[in-house]
Amino acid sequence: MSENYLTFALAKGRLADNAMKLLKDSGVSCPEMENKNSRKLIFTNEEYKYKFFLAKASDVPVYVERGAADVGFAGKDTLREEHKNICEVLDLGFGKCRIMVAGYDTPANRLKLAHGHNLRIATKYPNIATEYFENKNQSIEIIKLNGSVELAPIVGLSDFIVDIVETGTTLQENGLTILEEIGELSARMVVNTASIKIKNHQITNLIRNLEKTLSEGR
Repeated sequence: MSENYLTFALAKGRLADNAMKLLKDSGVSCPEMENKNSRKLIFTNEEYKYKFFLAKASDVPVYVERGAADVGFAGKDTLREEHKNICEVLDLGFGKCRIMVAGYDTPANRLKLAHGHNLRIATKYPNIATEYFENKNQSIEIIKLNGSVELAPIVGLSDFIVDIVETGTTLQENGLTILEEIGELSARMVVNTASIKIKNHQITNLIRNLEKTLSEGR
């Protein structure tokens, strides 16, 4: 991490856009990032000594844990899945969704989900799924997928899926149903464990300003 700069890692896509808007409303801006045609990897605000970069969502906790970034913005699903040694300091309130167990709603499936073992679970979140079913004292076989996990029970690849659900429309259109809720999720701000000590004043002020902006927006 740079001693002179406060460095931010943001998950690419809508989360980064929402995070930058929140930061800008809180007094932290980076005009360089407003150029959507830029091919730069690192964006800098030299006046206030801020650096920003975009990363794949699952990589943000890695950059923060390793000290390449002081501050990160990522979804709670990513943080739960990655299990990195970082400090989660603020719920940003956007990017809200739920992580669910879903499948065909039949009496046999309900019974299997309640008491069964060796369940075949298709998911992008193997750690979250494993932890959830271990807490229920159930054994599972994880089938790790990177694409549309809804397809897995339809073609007989899995018994159930564990996935993020925002509206549930895709499930409904394919005859699947939410069967159990694992938890609610949203975007979070995380901080490197060393940075929170070394750059305590900067980070504390940042958190305070973000909290103020979030409270005014409610």
